Amino acid sequence: MRRLYLLRHAKSSWSDAAASEAERPLAPRGRRAAERMAAHIHDADIRPSLVLCSSALRTRETLAAILPALGEALVVVIDPSLYSASAGEMVDRVRAASDDVPSIMLIGHNPGMQELALSLATSGPALSAVREGFVTGALATLEFSGEHWRLLAPGTAELVGFVAPRELD
Repeated sequence: MRRLYLLRHAKSSWSDAAASEAERPLAPRGRRAAERMAAHIHDADIRPSLVLCSSALRTRETLAAILPALGEALVVVIDPSLYSASAGEMVDRVRAASDDVPSIMLIGHNPGMQELALSLATSGPALSAVREGFVTGALATLEFSGEHWRLLAPGTAELVGFVAPRELD
C-alpha cells in the first residue's frame, strides 16, 4: 500500500504589499497552525519517504515547521513546478517518483490540492470534508494500492484521513 499525503501550506500573510505572490510568508496564525500540524504529524507517526514542496516561501516555511516531525529518513525536493500546479501537473510529478518510494508528501497550493484529492479518491470517510474545502494547513491522506506510482490515476485511491489545523486545538 502506498500513501500520498497532501499538505496545503499554512495561512500566508498579505501584510507586505510589495512582496510578490510567490514570496508571501506565513502569517502568525499560519505559523501556529503549522506547529499544531507538526505535533499531529509526529503523534500520528507520519513518515513520508519523499517530500515534494512548492518553491513558494509559504510552502517552504510550512515545510520548515513540520520537518522535525517527519523523522530523518526522507528526501526533500523543492520543486518550482509545483507552484500554481494544476491537479494534473501534480499527479504527473507524483507518477514520476521511484517505485521504491512507499510514501510521498506533497506540499502545495489550492485549488490544485483540493482538485487532486477529489480526483484521485473515489471513496473514504473524509471525502465529504474535502469537498467542503481544503483549508490552509490541512492534510489529506490517500492510500493507493498500485504497484507503481505511474499507475496513480483518477479514482485509484482512497481518502483515509483529512485533518485541518482548527481541529487540532
